[in-house]
Amino acid sequence: MAEKFDNLEEHLEKFIEKHSTVGIIVSDFQPSSQTGLNQKLNFMISGLQDIEKCRQQLHEINVPLEVFDYIDQGRNPQLYTKECLERALARNEQVKGKIDTMTKFKSLLISEVGKVFPEEMAKYKAIHGEDAPS
Repeated sequence: MAEKFDNLEEHLEKFIEKHSTVGIIVSDFQPSSQTGLNQKLNFMISGLQDIEKCRQQLHEINVPLEVFDYIDQGRNPQLYTKECLERALARNEQVKGKIDTMTKFKSLLISEVGKVFPEEMAKYKAIHGEDAPS
């Protein structure tokens, strides 16, 4: 998969270079440079065709819209990934805390209900195969 990205990057760099060259020729246009301009424009067209071929290979890639917001703001798009991971880790810790709390609550509930309703708890444990709470 990385080679597809490398290939696209190479074609984009070539296209940008050709675009800059055309910009220079057009900004200081002389009738004698028409042939060179036509040739560079044809190179740009073939460059766009190469980019289109690369696009077809990468059609299954989805980029979150927030990444483009980062780029528009002049921020590094890799920061988006870092911040997503940090948010996921924080959320994971919250969920883990809730699971731990619910596990402790279940254990305490079984223990307390067992004291008040020992016969019913024996039936419950027989059905669910639960060990006696510690």
